Amino acid sequence: MKDKAKLKVVPEHIAIIMDGNGRWAKKKGLPRIAGHKEGLNAVRAVVKAARKYGVKYLTLYSFSTENWKRPEDEVRFLFHLMDERLRKEGQQLHKNNVKVLFIGKRDGLPVKLVKTMGWVERQTCKNTGLNLIFAINYGSRQEITDAVKRIISSGEKDITEETIEKNLYTAGIPAPDLIIRTSGEKRLSNFLLWQAAYTELYFTPIFWPDFKEDEFLKALFDYQRRKRRFGGLSG
Repeated sequence: MKDKAKLKVVPEHIAIIMDGNGRWAKKKGLPRIAGHKEGLNAVRAVVKAARKYGVKYLTLYSFSTENWKRPEDEVRFLFHLMDERLRKEGQQLHKNNVKVLFIGKRDGLPVKLVKTMGWVERQTCKNTGLNLIFAINYGSRQEITDAVKRIISSGEKDITEETIEKNLYTAGIPAPDLIIRTSGEKRLSNFLLWQAAYTELYFTPIFWPDFKEDEFLKALFDYQRRKRRFGGLSG
């Protein structure tokens, strides 16, 4: 694998749709929860790689508004796993100068998880390194709907793109330069739809539990070859 020295362009903000935990487990004859557990190792590896290569923002699609359709036992396990890992690794993230943020609706999430999320945010709020953003109970259509409701409630009459952006969950966070989706699926699945207007997309057949530093670096080198024109002409 090519080394860091050959990276000339690094995305400021990378967002990842972490897909394929269940299929990874099925392929190995394991229960789905084994895939979710192994997926946490990939999260740890990618966070470390993002810090290593100078990424400023990393957003991880952790639980979508559509994921409530999954079996109740699996949903309950996912929330338990999130809470357990955040409590165990919150201090380490803080020591590594990582600032942790959460986007999505907290209504409906387990009270214990919401408290842990708040604790991690408070612990890391003054950190100046990687901004690690977990999208939990997140759906882009719901985000845009909530933004419109807030604007209406405020009485704002002059509605611009900037007005909407200021009322999104991601207010103050730059749009992603690159969205990565693992497992071979090629869709955004209600993730950062407004923010992704000019985002580069990278799809890989690798299941999320197998997406470690080498695969992350492949995505960075692929991004480096892109010519971003934002609707204009290349120079």
